[in-house]
Amino acid sequence: MAVSGVSANRAELLLIADAVAREKSIEREIVIEAIEEAMQKGAKVKYGAEHDIRAKIDHKTGELTLTRHITVVDQIEDPELEGMQETLAEAKRHDPEAYVGKEYVETLPPFEFGRVQTQMARQVVTGKVREAERERQFEEFKDRVGEIVNGTVKRVEYGNTVVDLGRGEGIMRRDQSIPRELFNVGDRIRSYIYDVRRETKGPQIMLSRAHPGFTAKLFAQEVPEVYDGVIEIRAVARDPGSRAKMAVLSNDGSIDPVGACVGMRGSRVQAVVAELQGEKIDIIQWNPDEATFLVNALAPAEVSKVMMDEEEERVEVVVPDEQLSLAIGRRGQNVRLASQLTGWQIDIMTESQESERRQKQFTETTQLFQEALDVDEVIAQLLATEGFTSVEEVAYVEPHEIANIEGFDEDTAEELQARARDSIERENAVLDARRIELGVEDGVLEVQGVTLPIAVALGEAGVKTVEDLADLSTDEVRGGYEQRPEGRVRVPGALESFNLSPQDAEMLVLRARVAAGWITEDDLPQPEPEPEYEDQGEDTPQGYHLSAEDAAVFRSPAPTASEA
Repeated sequence: MAVSGVSANRAELLLIADAVAREKSIEREIVIEAIEEAMQKGAKVKYGAEHDIRAKIDHKTGELTLTRHITVVDQIEDPELEGMQETLAEAKRHDPEAYVGKEYVETLPPFEFGRVQTQMARQVVTGKVREAERERQFEEFKDRVGEIVNGTVKRVEYGNTVVDLGRGEGIMRRDQSIPRELFNVGDRIRSYIYDVRRETKGPQIMLSRAHPGFTAKLFAQEVPEVYDGVIEIRAVARDPGSRAKMAVLSNDGSIDPVGACVGMRGSRVQAVVAELQGEKIDIIQWNPDEATFLVNALAPAEVSKVMMDEEEERVEVVVPDEQLSLAIGRRGQNVRLASQLTGWQIDIMTESQESERRQKQFTETTQLFQEALDVDEVIAQLLATEGFTSVEEVAYVEPHEIANIEGFDEDTAEELQARARDSIERENAVLDARRIELGVEDGVLEVQGVTLPIAVALGEAGVKTVEDLADLSTDEVRGGYEQRPEGRVRVPGALESFNLSPQDAEMLVLRARVAAGWITEDDLPQPEPEPEYEDQGEDTPQGYHLSAEDAAVFRSPAPTASEA
């Protein structure tokens, strides 16, 4: 845009402003303000940058007014402001009613822009318009995160695709595109907006065809029940271009969510598969019970048993021996997607592996009870068979739980519990003597979460006082990695053998800091509230040990749709 001079035709200025506003899709007032700023800078070049010169264009008539402003001050403290200020004494010479803060406005005559002034004005207007255009783009697209947009490939740079969205430009980075998918300039493309960032070079509209949300939105376009909210897509996990798993839930008992998403003869799912370059999609039924959902997520493999550790968010899944490769999938794809879908870390083992582990645990537990309780092998095996795994369990359960074992009575239960408590006391005495020998103070035992075995382990690691424990980091408790000149090195933790979770290790250190007086109880993180479950008509189970028959019952009523 060229600015020829202040004396330019007034109507012409408004026509220029209107044209630029329409072309750049920005407000007319913003363009006029940019022209005003350009005129103002040009006038400062002519009259001197030390003056406070302002330009104002009438938005209706286009008339331009240039004014010079001088403010009355008690004393000019900055020499650079001499052109914008005058002292009260000077002002009173020409205005007896002058006072500090009074502003004098002088109207300046129009003038013609020279070459330098025109170039400066052009730069100012261009910069202002570009800034306004970027702000308009950001405001327009910031609320469209999570939408699918259509665009045209503008250029491809180093694997990144720049897409013309009409009123903005988006960028799809190489890792957000489907592998082996190539685009040429001019190709029409559908993509998913997963982020809009305000950056120095302008808003960055981040596009993706590999994002799980892209699959969900495509189904919302193809399946009216999803668009209307009758069917919910609760989770999506993708290996872009290869396979995906999607969990769906129906809010209407009469509608099968899996069947609705598959469509008649697979028409609906095939439309999505075609857009995703042949990516296979497994559609499974979501379930509020996590064990059931895990079983469904591992389809098409059959599951014999599920053992969940909620604290670690890990689950052990047992499958028939012949189902192991199917459960894991090619290059671990099936179990990886199931883990992403459910949010659980999944460990898979075969029935024979689980049987061997169970037999080993049974043998070890039997031997433990024989030695600690001084009983014969038959009694130790009976305790292990009933699910007792430690001497502490035997010592402190309700007596009837032992007395009810076949062949046992109340006297036997009382005797076994007495022997268990004696064994624990002997073990504790040995541990406490070792603690004292290591020099671990009694105060360490008073920290919540510290047991005698933990105290001994801390002493062996050189942690002997509450302050020593309080000064540890989580990695020093659990173990971690350290960057050293020779490379990344594994550093063992003081309590590594106890398999503490990061949260438990952090809380142990924080409790020590409370005991040391470094912080107060109020500084400790507050426990998160228990999640609220929707009323399903029965208690929501927290974990299952499913038999093969149970697993079949818990499978979703609708078949898994795996489209090639």
